[in-house]
Amino acid sequence: MHRTIDKRSIISDISVMTEISDTTLSTTVESFVLQWGDMGSFWGVNRSIAQIHALLYLSDVPLTAEDIAVALAIARSNVSNSLKELLGWKLIIRTPVRGDRRDHYVAETDLWLVSQRIAQGRKAREIDPTLETLKACVAAAEADDEISATATKRLRDMLEFVRDIDAWYTEILTLPHSTLRSLMKLGSRITRVLRVRAS
Repeated sequence: MHRTIDKRSIISDISVMTEISDTTLSTTVESFVLQWGDMGSFWGVNRSIAQIHALLYLSDVPLTAEDIAVALAIARSNVSNSLKELLGWKLIIRTPVRGDRRDHYVAETDLWLVSQRIAQGRKAREIDPTLETLKACVAAAEADDEISATATKRLRDMLEFVRDIDAWYTEILTLPHSTLRSLMKLGSRITRVLRVRAS
């Protein structure tokens, strides 16, 4: 007697990561997904988006939106919106699966690229608009006779500060990954060198 082979059961059997059985994840994977979701919210990333990224990052097989919705017990519409966001950040990519017309997704696994793309997204969403707002505020303050010189100076100082942060962000984001690794390995030695030069 022949038994119909269900693709979801195959994924469950061959995926060390997801171990999808109905809506059940392994304890370890569930813990990581939940923690990554919490961490994402601290970085300004929607919790569902971060959880989906975590699930795809650990998966050793491409997953469909349906797979993700079942595994995380998230509404299909929420999954679709989150996948669009992750695609926009270039943290995941679509990948074809032979014999299946549905979209499948895999995560970027190069952690340097992941970090860089998250930083780029945060810069575009947080630093760039702040910089533009401060420029407008300084211009308005300089043209306003009723604002005090102290307030105008403090706005200029804040604009200069955010410009410095923006320049630093831009510099870091354009460095080769090998250079970033070297800088991180130097650790506290960098601050010691800077202290010596400042003295």
